[in-house]
Amino acid sequence: MLASGFETIKFEVVKPGMFTTVQDLGRFGRQMQGVPVAGAMDSAALRLGNIMLGNNENAAGLEITMVGPTLKVISGEACFTVTGAEVGVSKNGASLQCWMAHRLAPGDVLSFTPPKSGGARAYLCVSGGFDVPLSMGSRSTYTRGGFGGHEGRALKTGDVLKTLTPDPLWAESEGLSCPPALRPSRDPEAPLRVIPGPQDDAFTDEGVETFYSSEYAISNSADRMGYRMEGPIIAHKGAPDIISDGICLGSIQVPGHGQPIVMLADRQTTGGYTKIGVVCTVDLGNLAQRLPGQKVRFVKSSVPEAVSLLKQEAALFDGLRQLRAQWRSRPSETRQQQKCETAATSGSLSVIVNGKPHRVEWEISN
Repeated sequence: MLASGFETIKFEVVKPGMFTTVQDLGRFGRQMQGVPVAGAMDSAALRLGNIMLGNNENAAGLEITMVGPTLKVISGEACFTVTGAEVGVSKNGASLQCWMAHRLAPGDVLSFTPPKSGGARAYLCVSGGFDVPLSMGSRSTYTRGGFGGHEGRALKTGDVLKTLTPDPLWAESEGLSCPPALRPSRDPEAPLRVIPGPQDDAFTDEGVETFYSSEYAISNSADRMGYRMEGPIIAHKGAPDIISDGICLGSIQVPGHGQPIVMLADRQTTGGYTKIGVVCTVDLGNLAQRLPGQKVRFVKSSVPEAVSLLKQEAALFDGLRQLRAQWRSRPSETRQQQKCETAATSGSLSVIVNGKPHRVEWEISN
């Protein structure tokens, strides 16, 4: 029991969904031993969900792919939020908003329907984070290796999940909404920004031009390991093979068939195909929210731009932390009227990022 008198929450999996796994931010420091990082495909969405609830940003959540699970609360109370793709969420049959913190109690049933307006992956975050055994320092599921997460696999009917001890002020997050201005862009039409190399010199000038000027479609074989593309062939100068070297997140391999493959969370640790570039980290969540058949374009970027983009994303996290602090410290007389299931349609807040004040305003249009 917690000091507040509440138990950590337990769920029964009534329906598992299409492919639902426990994920945190990944398993780092083991690639030298051949162990993939794994972790959330849209890491920013998971981090924002955890920030809303006062969790450690690396707390484990459920990564929901397209069709979500049905979960019944066996015992305990908690707050939860759903981030990432705008899936349909309901509690006991009543529709709830994504990107907002809601309360759970014993007997409640959570269910999900596929995304209403695009997106492939949503994240269910719960106060305290999901409690599964640490495997090499992470709770992330790596299904190809059968370890991590809940028994190294996707959820099944009858599984029971519990949570870790939450933040002492977990209940104060109820009703907090993450405004659109503090969410990362997931525009399905936006090109993916690419840092050239490390083997871009292995391709002909025409091959490089083809890569940056063409439109590719995500193939049906795309998965957590990598997104294979289908489109114009990218020509090599010679053989496509190299002595195997490390594969970083977002690397774009081009095997002999000339079709690019963007390597993602469950990627192998090394590979022997030439890499024409690396997708900027902030754009990987955008790619992870796209489905087979959707189009992808690439645009040349640079290391300084990639660093700037990461700083902009970090400002979103800082802004939400400050918004959460303001929400939790609001006057007690206003709390009751703010505890409703409808988020504000507009608002503003002042945040300080790197010592500079910024004012964030948002408005939700119908």
